[in-house]
Amino acid sequence: MSSSIAPRLSILWSFARPHRRTLAKGLALALVASALGLATPMVTKHVLDALGSASSLTRPVATLVVLLFVGAAVSYWQWILLGALGERVVLDARESVVRRFLRATVPAITRSPTGELVTRVTSDTVLLRQAAASSFVGLINGAVMLVGSLVLMGFLDLVLLATTVAAVALVGLAFAFLMPGIAKSQQQAQEHVGRLGGVLEGTLRAIRTVKVNRAEERMTERILADARASAAFGVGAVRRESLAWTIAWSGVNLAIIAILAVGAWRVGEGRLEVSGLIAFLLYTFALMDPINELSQNVTALQSGIAAAERIRQADALPSEEAAPSAGRPELPELHEPKELKELKELEKLEELRDDVPVLELRNVTAAYGPDVEPAVRGVDLVIPRRGHTAVVGPSGAGKTTLFSLVLRFLEPTGGELLLDGRPYRDHTHADIRARLAYVEQDTPVVPGTLRDNLLLARPEATTEELLRVLDDVRLTEKVEGLEEGLDTPLATANVSGGERQRIALARALLATPDVLLLDEATAQLDGLTEAAVQECVRSRADTGAVVTIAHRLSTVVDADTIVVMEAGRVRARGRHEELLVSDTLYRDLVESLRISAVTGAPVT
Repeated sequence: MSSSIAPRLSILWSFARPHRRTLAKGLALALVASALGLATPMVTKHVLDALGSASSLTRPVATLVVLLFVGAAVSYWQWILLGALGERVVLDARESVVRRFLRATVPAITRSPTGELVTRVTSDTVLLRQAAASSFVGLINGAVMLVGSLVLMGFLDLVLLATTVAAVALVGLAFAFLMPGIAKSQQQAQEHVGRLGGVLEGTLRAIRTVKVNRAEERMTERILADARASAAFGVGAVRRESLAWTIAWSGVNLAIIAILAVGAWRVGEGRLEVSGLIAFLLYTFALMDPINELSQNVTALQSGIAAAERIRQADALPSEEAAPSAGRPELPELHEPKELKELKELEKLEELRDDVPVLELRNVTAAYGPDVEPAVRGVDLVIPRRGHTAVVGPSGAGKTTLFSLVLRFLEPTGGELLLDGRPYRDHTHADIRARLAYVEQDTPVVPGTLRDNLLLARPEATTEELLRVLDDVRLTEKVEGLEEGLDTPLATANVSGGERQRIALARALLATPDVLLLDEATAQLDGLTEAAVQECVRSRADTGAVVTIAHRLSTVVDADTIVVMEAGRVRARGRHEELLVSDTLYRDLVESLRISAVTGAPVT
């Protein structure tokens, strides 16, 4: 084991520490079971002595029976205790990692392949079961059993003890030499399992792309390369373990042969009784148990340490810390219609609030890393409380980064964002996102039913409200055709890309946000459905703010304000007709889409 074993053990111990009382109980039971086991050869010696002296066998035989049944009961209790503890350790680790993942910042999570993160929760946590729950107990108990056996063997005969100690010392040296290699091989094997999970998850997610490019065999080989590497390191660990066990088994058996030879000589010399030699041999046979326990737990400990280190890496992920929340300014609550004074004050407050932009970016600069060029620079943008703002620009212009800043997936490196005139830093992430709804371009669905997906933002929404927003996005017929309706799992509902977009839009509309953010939310819709959805967007813009990233003129031609971005900066802003006259990039974007600058019809 390496010289840095102490800090690595402390990482593993951090998972077991909350359960130290249960571990102490398990250790106490293990020591009791070991003590009963150590007593058995001595009682056996008394049985043999009684045979030689024609004494009654009742008492020693009864003692053996008691030792057997009490030892079995104690061992049974210990196995249940430590087995249940192992499951609790795994559950605690999984809960901790899942919470950490879901509270981490978006860049921190998207930096690693999803499949690799999943292995931290699945296979890595399983390796903790024995390491954190029973290895500590097993190591202490094995050491006590080994020392106890040697002490009692010394009580029987010191010469035979010396022979045994020599064999045990050789076994110990072999394990000390082989264990670091076993640990390293196991750690490397697990790392390749993590990589395998990451590549496999990404490949399955892009299975259509893989198949259409006839890349099944290539991707298979890429995935299996990590599987083969993991297997190779696993085989290396098995070989070292096998060598260690062969040495241990051979060492103990050589010790038994030597003990028989030396013991027979000492019995012949009259320096040792036959019963003593038999008892000594029983201890020698039993010596495999503590050696077995020690080696197994050292191996499990090595695997557990490697897994614990990988799991604890999740703690290094930056999280979205909750700051003191002032929330949205509360307006006076009217209890009776006759309170005309309060009503006037309420109307004044609403008017004042309407004058403040719902969102504002002031000279905002942001990058995706400390050594990365800024994705947006010096952006100034005001989003009024009502109306439709469209953001256009070529790829890489910073449009998606703009949304990441508004949603607080990304923190600015310069400037500041304001919500209702107050800086973002005065709000928690939850405060901000409670005011927003977001429809992604790729529109993923979360695991669960259609109802589960719609209720993400408003869990208390009624079935009638769900059906209303589904009708708004023209999904009523689709839902009626599903066997289980709203409770159909989306994994089995066979929804198209356009239907996923409409589900996401329905969810956003259900949330009735102050700001609706749409990232090309109609890209996969047919013309008729797009027109219906655009009507929903226009209706929403009458009562709240709508901000869209768009690549279709049909999405933005009626926008109140169009923001043109280029190379991370706001290049121009205005209405469609104004920008056609004043901005060449906007004219080029319109021309590249081959649509009429006046009507939005295809250019012929």
